[in-house]
Amino acid sequence: DGCAGPGGKAALLGALAAERGAFLLASEKQPHRAGLVARALDGNPGPYQVIAADGTRPAWRPGSFDRVLVDVPCTGLGALRRRPEARWRRRPEDLDGFAPLQRGLLCNALEAVRVGGVVAYATCSPHLAETRAVVTDVLKQHPGTELLDARPLLPGVPGLGEGPDVQLWPHVHGTDAMYLALLRRTS
Repeated sequence: DGCAGPGGKAALLGALAAERGAFLLASEKQPHRAGLVARALDGNPGPYQVIAADGTRPAWRPGSFDRVLVDVPCTGLGALRRRPEARWRRRPEDLDGFAPLQRGLLCNALEAVRVGGVVAYATCSPHLAETRAVVTDVLKQHPGTELLDARPLLPGVPGLGEGPDVQLWPHVHGTDAMYLALLRRTS
């Protein structure tokens, strides 16, 4: 889990990893948020480690992982139904500020997986500048990467679109406007 704070996803991933005999490394840049992740994982039965590390300057060797989740920092525009006050804190130029970070995190996540490994790129934004544009740009930079169809991983969820990525919508799915793309490193 490349952007693990505050730990909810890491706790779920840790439980799933424990069922499969896998190891979870949860990384969070901010030490106080890494502490929240450690608390969320406390009592998890499987092997795991929480570290405070910057995903744009990895503390691990390339090709170290089978799978990486990178739920990138974003504008949070997809969570406005739960946090309507956030609309007053965001400006159009915020998109430009997140773009290099999102691309850097995704590029480093791809380098962190072994050949055949999969990266899940997720964000709670519906804005194309934080979703498909990031994935498209990174695919161009990493020719040894393919985009996988994420829709089969969400069985029973209607209205997932043409794929291969998934954009969830509050008015269709009853969730935040979350985005998911799966990328496999092929060489």
